[in-house]
Amino acid sequence: MTDTVVIIPTYNNAGTLKDVLSRTLAQGLPIVVVDDGCTDGTREILSGFKDVTVIAHPKNQGKGAALKTAFRWALEKGYAYAVTIDSDGQHYPEDIPELLKAKGERTIVVGSRTTRGANAGGSFANRFSNFWFTAYTGISLTDTQTGFRLYPLHDLPSLKVVGNRYEAELSLLLFSAWKGLSLVPVQVRVNYPKDRVTHFRPFQDFMRITLVNIIGLPLDIFYGWPRILLRKLFT
Repeated sequence: MTDTVVIIPTYNNAGTLKDVLSRTLAQGLPIVVVDDGCTDGTREILSGFKDVTVIAHPKNQGKGAALKTAFRWALEKGYAYAVTIDSDGQHYPEDIPELLKAKGERTIVVGSRTTRGANAGGSFANRFSNFWFTAYTGISLTDTQTGFRLYPLHDLPSLKVVGNRYEAELSLLLFSAWKGLSLVPVQVRVNYPKDRVTHFRPFQDFMRITLVNIIGLPLDIFYGWPRILLRKLFT
């Protein structure tokens, strides 16, 4: 038995999913895949992996919604930690042990990618997000948009404050930092295969990230920084 499960949200990544699943299974951890309303050959691929738990959304709800579904499932099953990894082939499942080395209570391990080779929209969105995250928390991270992380499930902020699409991962970090969780970056490798399908929409998803930062300003003034200062005074 293990206290850690791997969560793989997927939406129409049939070209890379089989390889990601095979290499992740080799790491020896249980896996749950959230089929977020896929319309390609994903279901046929998943049917060939009998050791993988599959949760299906009837229609596409977004990456954040898929993560929340998996987090709730993992908590119900008694898991304490969850590794999240994307299904588009950009992450190396072989780096999962590096994240596990940094595992700890009240600690989110953030797999920090190099941004070289990323599309320009994603790179700019990441830099933009990194800047405001530091402003709101006083914590410097080089990759606040990475989907390769290890979460302590019992210590996460309320999932009600987490959005349903790409802004979800930024919200998780932001509210976790305000809650006092440690955020530990670990360098991971990144690869962008030719058959990779990305669902990051440069305009729509950048605007969602921007909205999180706009909403974050009053929350930071009246909630975030007061909590941070109080912890510093009494610890």
